[in-house]
Amino acid sequence: MSTYVVDASVAAKWLMPEAHTQEARRLLAGLHELRAPDLFWLEMHSIVCQRIRRKAFPRQEGLRILSALHAFPIQIFPSSDLLAHATAIALGSAIGLYDCIYVALAVLLDAPMVTADRRLLQGLAGGPLAPHVLWVEDIP
Repeated sequence: MSTYVVDASVAAKWLMPEAHTQEARRLLAGLHELRAPDLFWLEMHSIVCQRIRRKAFPRQEGLRILSALHAFPIQIFPSSDLLAHATAIALGSAIGLYDCIYVALAVLLDAPMVTADRRLLQGLAGGPLAPHVLWVEDIP
């Protein structure tokens, strides 16, 4: 069984079809243990609120999406336990602190963080943290 840290850019694709949805859903089809910092829920609710405001789908559909998302088997870790390491990563890179919380969890768990955020992937490319980040299309 493989363990993956998933960020909100990947989880959004599970229930809101867009580019790379099929690849992201591979995490749900296999025998994978999914992990995320508690920040994940804030980001997911924010994504859904933004899409409702942009009229990408009606409010009731957004609420249904959030309810369905909460049913996925994702083990959540407290962001407060990751902040010191995430801050060090943020100060040593061009990556935002929120993204660094996911990276810090991936390092802690020695598990790849799957993302569909190209800026994040490119921001860590070639550095010591690059092996901890996996592009959504590269999920085995």
